[in-house]
Amino acid sequence: MVKECILGIESSCDETSAAVCLEGRILTNYIANQTVHEKYGGVVPELASRAHLQQILPVVEIALRDAGITKKDLTAIAVTKGPGLMGALLVGSSFAKGLALALNLPLLGVHHMQAHVMAHFIEPPHPRFPFLCLTVSGGHTQLVRVQDYLQMEIVGETIDDAAGEAFDKAAKMLGLPYPGGPLIDKYARNGNPLKFSFAQPQVAGYNFSFSGLKTSILYFLEKENEKDASFIENNREDLCASIQHTILEILLKQLHKSALAYKVKDIAIAGGVSANSGLRQRIQELGQRLGWGVFIPQLPYCTDNAAMIAITGHYLLRAGITEGQDMVPDPRSKF
Repeated sequence: MVKECILGIESSCDETSAAVCLEGRILTNYIANQTVHEKYGGVVPELASRAHLQQILPVVEIALRDAGITKKDLTAIAVTKGPGLMGALLVGSSFAKGLALALNLPLLGVHHMQAHVMAHFIEPPHPRFPFLCLTVSGGHTQLVRVQDYLQMEIVGETIDDAAGEAFDKAAKMLGLPYPGGPLIDKYARNGNPLKFSFAQPQVAGYNFSFSGLKTSILYFLEKENEKDASFIENNREDLCASIQHTILEILLKQLHKSALAYKVKDIAIAGGVSANSGLRQRIQELGQRLGWGVFIPQLPYCTDNAAMIAITGHYLLRAGITEGQDMVPDPRSKF
């Protein structure tokens, strides 16, 4: 009997990644990062697309080689179909479609945000259905009610900016290089989270808002810099700790409220911001206090990666959900 062997490909933003999944077990997960964006302070879509074109073939070859797998062993190709940057998605999907056509294999189109949630099924322990997942990244902030592997519902989301963007924009205001979110996390470890206070917008339901917070930080820094040009330099750790504390308060308040409303016993986090050490600690504390099971992906599965695409492909294939060669990437796709 032929074993299920899926090649996963991820290229939605600025990471080119390939992974191999054998019978639901991840064998390799290779990621090539793009450093070209650092000097611009953010991802430049055209440069991201060009980098994907250069990296996708060697990345796939490395993932297959290290897994001890050849193209002839593959039984399906899974690829991110959205959301993301259109040019970046086109590179990955075109490569996957060509490979699936050449090898006469099923094509599995994976929703990027669903895949972040599915990262929890790469390695045990796994959350129990139904559970709530707080999915936070540079482009998205969502509360997802997960009923089954492929049955998910967004119960809350940002009405303006994402949490990851708030981290990066705040870091830029503090003069930190891109990507600034991890640097805020680093400096925050030695700072006082209650030293400075910033606006926490009140939003209906279980939604989020970070636009007002960014404005609050900007006006505060401008005011303090007028009085002391060295204010940021002299207070960097406390500023980072206070900014991070505020963002996490906004996130966890809505997670707490929605978990009580939906009466779940397991909560999870996913997405690039789930690598934040403060968020990981705070959600564990929340779970211990309320008696909830808490699930946090391993660090390699937090940021964009192909392992989450491959594992989602595993469940799509099991459910018989495949795509045709007419699959078109959707940069704003919803689930």
